[in-house]
Amino acid sequence: MAGKIETIQRITILNVPVDIVPEEKLEEVIKQLYADGKNHQIILLSTFDLLKARRSGEFRTMVQAASLVIPISKSIIKAAAFLKRPIPIRYEPFDFIIKVLAILEHYGKSLYVFGGTRRLVNRAVENLRKTFPYLKIVGKHEGHFPKQYHANIIQAIRKATPTLLLTGKGIPWGERWIYRTMNHFASGMYLWGSDVLEVFAKKRERPDRALFEKGKEWMFYVVQKPWKIFRIFPFIWFKLLVLLYRMTGK
Repeated sequence: MAGKIETIQRITILNVPVDIVPEEKLEEVIKQLYADGKNHQIILLSTFDLLKARRSGEFRTMVQAASLVIPISKSIIKAAAFLKRPIPIRYEPFDFIIKVLAILEHYGKSLYVFGGTRRLVNRAVENLRKTFPYLKIVGKHEGHFPKQYHANIIQAIRKATPTLLLTGKGIPWGERWIYRTMNHFASGMYLWGSDVLEVFAKKRERPDRALFEKGKEWMFYVVQKPWKIFRIFPFIWFKLLVLLYRMTGK
């Protein structure tokens, strides 16, 4: 069963939920999530994800049901201001995960890592152990596996009872895997990060802090994958929708 945190403020941007979690309250929020005996999906929401969540379907239902929706794009923050909503706190994805892991380590909690190739997940876990020596890593599994092993992996995660299940690229259905399988687990937190395992394994760099602060981290990704320049069209559509919502008073 999933649950929401009553002590944080949730707003909507284009009818999509966004939570306001000040950094000074993050520790309290994480403690509430892991202590209430329920399942909690945490979503790192980009502008592109927000547009997907506007459409009816599983992705929208997943975002609506998430216990915590953390904005990672500056355009979401600007949209909140333009629409005269309370202003959310924007987090850099990797920094957010680091903060969560540090909280879990401080309170003696546990982690299971799922995703990537076997070599990648092994390297990521090795580096995690060096960075967080007192964090209990109770399991790991690569994301690429024969379909018939899926039930066994779910059972292994359930038996390990991690406080946080951290997932990355390579798992079936991507971020939707959490939403589709969360009912198999008793309680805990579940988080998917697109490049998190690659960064932990030191196989991929992350955008420069200055670029992120300016909301220009897209430049970093376009250099790596030039085809992503075409995502400018959804961003234009996003701005038009925000303007329409402002004009209509939604």
